[in-house]
Formats: sequence, structure tokens, C-alpha cells
Amino acid sequence: MKITAIESCILTVPTPRPMALQYPQQKLVVAEIATDEGVKGLGYSLVFGGGGAEAVLAYVERLKAVLLGEDPLFVGRLWDRMFRADMGIKKHGVAAYALSALDIGLWDIAGKAAGLPLYKLWGGVTERIPAYGSGGWSKYSEQELVAEAEKYAELGCRYYKMKIHHTDPRENAKRVEAVQRAVGGRMRMMVDVNQRLDVQGNLRQAALLEDFDLVWYEEPVLADDNAACAEVAHAIRIPVATGENHYTRWEFRDLIERRAARYLMPDVCRALGFTETLKIGHLAAAHGLALSPHVVHELSLHIVGTLANAFLVEFIDWTPPDLFEEMPQCRDGHFVISSRPGHGMALARGAVEKYRSR
Repeated sequence: MKITAIESCILTVPTPRPMALQYPQQKLVVAEIATDEGVKGLGYSLVFGGGGAEAVLAYVERLKAVLLGEDPLFVGRLWDRMFRADMGIKKHGVAAYALSALDIGLWDIAGKAAGLPLYKLWGGVTERIPAYGSGGWSKYSEQELVAEAEKYAELGCRYYKMKIHHTDPRENAKRVEAVQRAVGGRMRMMVDVNQRLDVQGNLRQAALLEDFDLVWYEEPVLADDNAACAEVAHAIRIPVATGENHYTRWEFRDLIERRAARYLMPDVCRALGFTETLKIGHLAAAHGLALSPHVVHELSLHIVGTLANAFLVEFIDWTPPDLFEEMPQCRDGHFVISSRPGHGMALARGAVEKYRSR
């Protein structure tokens, strides 16, 4: 089998309310990989909020030359070639999103060629995956915040994550309290700082949240500063989660060695695709840490279904019904991984024509 063509584009997709208050649109950088045997692989990276998608597409174009004419079933070899291409460009940020999209497409081909969904190809542990509802952005009113949490509770989710972005930590605590008052008997909560505070700011904020029995306190400081993350993790009484803006196993190794988090959160669209995310997951397992992948639950399901130390997928209910042929459905707070070979996702007929922006 040989790769004969790679078609790529950007899909710009509007989001529904209330998410649209914070992020009016999302962008997917898509790469469809064709082979001489007719097997095709769909790869894509969700560029959250859309910023930088054009740069990601440009680097996908650059990496095509590494893959064309090669056997797509040598996924590991091709991943290494992409990673080592342009050694002056570190495979973080834009380059990581691009490599991720192509790696996801290669694994889709591998699963289809084997006739297996990816989690079974990788030696899966379960097909039924619990999810947490996620959102709660700062531009939501308190009423919208509670309504979103209630929506996920009605779907059976036992966990809900919200942002704590207000400059006054007491206001953040009030919003957490309002949600917990509404759903506390049915759901536990997580909070997400999104890198907005320094160490002292996190200590003040976490102290006001300790009585809410939170599952985790997410991304407290700049993702570049693992030392500060560790300082927060050692000082507060809520477990820390981080990793959505870390890209390689070596970055995660540093988090682990510093004991900077109890929950690691690689994003398959950023952490260099399925190939590297699985390695990060095994590394976490060797150190007794849980893995909870960041967003794109429809792809992350295969990671969680493969790893015994994986804990929850992040469910953000935003995709329109005409984007994919079939999205996994959340029932009783769980997703059941599709039995379709590969990762199981396919763009709906007409989706490219409707949403393509470049």
C-alpha cells in the first residue's frame, strides 16, 4: 500500500449558544490521505477558537512531501520522519497540530486495513467510556452556566467542568457554588484556570474552593512553567490537572518528575497525534497517574478505551449534525466506541462544501 495523495483544507464551523458567546466558531484543519488500494484515512486537528488554523494548514502542506509514496501502515516510521523533518522547527504549537492531523489520518488507514476500531487494534480495555460535561466559559451568565451543567446532568454525566476566569477569586467561588447548589447531588465538579494566574493567585483562589470537593484544579499557570505548576500542586489541597498545552512525552516526563499534576491531559490534536498520546498515557501509567484527554472526545475515546489508567473524556456538545456522518452519542453519561474500523469518524456529505473556508 502506498500513499498517493493528501487533500487538505480548513473547515470553519459556527458554534451554538451559549458557547458562541466565548467562541463564535471553531476551525478544523483536515487532511484526507488516499492510497493506491482505495483505503482512505481522515485526519484532522481541532484548532480551538480558530486562531492559527491557516498556519497549521501551511505546515500540513509542508509535511505532505514526507508521506507521499510511502506505506501508510508504517505509522511509527512515518511519525518519526515527520517529527525529525525541519529540525530547526520544534514540533510544538503549529507544527504539532499539523503532525497530529496527519498521524490521526495514518492510524485511520491502519485500522481500516486491519478491519478493527483503533482501541481494539491497540489492545483495548473497554468500549464504554464515561464522560464529563465541559464548558462554563466566563462570558456565560450564572443562569447560562447552571443551565449548561443541568443539560449535561440530564445526559447522565456525573462530572461538570467550568472556567474560573474572573479577576476576583470570590466571584469565581460564587459561580462554582451556584452550579454545585443546582447539581451537587448528581455531579462532581472540576474548575479550569486556563493558565491565567501566577502561583500566589492560585493559592488564594484554591483556598476559596477547597470545600467544594473538586475532582481537579486545571492548568493553574502558564503551560511553559512546569516549576510553577509543581509549586501550586504541592501547596493546594485540590489535585492539579494539566497537559492540554504540552506536546511531547518529554514535556510530560518533566511534569511527572516534578509531581506537578495528578491528572495528565494530552490533546490528540496537539500532542502529536495518537502515536505520541499513547506513549504519554503509558508513561503516566508507569507513575501511577491518570490520563484524561483534552476535548475532541470522538477521537479521544480510542485513547481512553485502550489505557487502564485513563479517566473520562471531555464532552463539549458543539458540533452541528451536518459536520460528521455520525457523532458518538452520550447516554447515561457514557459513550460506546463505534465498531467501525479506524477511528470511525467521517465527514458528512456536503460538509466540506458548506464549511470550507480555505
